[in-house]
Amino acid sequence: MSITAPVRRITVPQLRARKGGDPIVSLTSYHAHTAAIVDKYADFILVGDSLGMVMHGMDSTIGVPLDLMIMHGRAVVRGTKRALIVVDMPFGTYEESPNMAFRNAARIMKETGCGAVKLEGGARMAETIHFLSERGIPVMAHIGLTPQSSHVMGGFKTQGRDEDTWAAHINDAVAVAEAGAFATVVEGVVEPLARKITAAVNIPTIGIGASAQCDGQILVLEDMLGLNPWVPKFVKKYGDLGPAIEQAVSDYAEEVKSRSFPGEDNVYR
Repeated sequence: MSITAPVRRITVPQLRARKGGDPIVSLTSYHAHTAAIVDKYADFILVGDSLGMVMHGMDSTIGVPLDLMIMHGRAVVRGTKRALIVVDMPFGTYEESPNMAFRNAARIMKETGCGAVKLEGGARMAETIHFLSERGIPVMAHIGLTPQSSHVMGGFKTQGRDEDTWAAHINDAVAVAEAGAFATVVEGVVEPLARKITAAVNIPTIGIGASAQCDGQILVLEDMLGLNPWVPKFVKKYGDLGPAIEQAVSDYAEEVKSRSFPGEDNVYR
């Protein structure tokens, strides 16, 4: 009798050890059925606060509540077996103090079963990252273009076009790494800066709109599938599901209107 070995989730130490190794594959997911598909290929799945815009029609990520992140986090954990699951800490749940951040991060991990949390901010969040890491909460950092700070930044603008700003971004990367972050997302920075950031730290850098110079890449699933009407210029579409879904809905509507649906095969018996 053969015994199939149980599938084991990728751990934080395993992901951290990928620094400088095979590129890390990641995507966002917000629900169980897409997470189950992504799980076969991704090293980690991010339950990003981008779900506020992608799934709930919000103008930004600012209004995403903690309870919503927990609900979607649970769904993704339920739908997966292999990938490390990382859940975003939404705006207003960690900035005030390390103690506040710990309470909310602990709640996320206990109520979702995820393996780590992610928070935005560089050197200014180093104390909080250290506080969480020392208390058993793995933290993925997020530097460069930080969407929760888009109002301060004046919108979603590429970072590092002015070389005089590079030192601040590199300092952010070093600060979060030294504080205990096991990896950091690097968003929306020019390629030379991404290369310098990746070389400056001993933890994996996960790029989004930051070139192939990072240790891995992440995209919003709906963006790369062509489900969003607006996507950033850097996103390559690997599918075009929007028109396909619209056609399917149109075909369905026409069948209903013509009273040819449901057919005999679609009736419960």
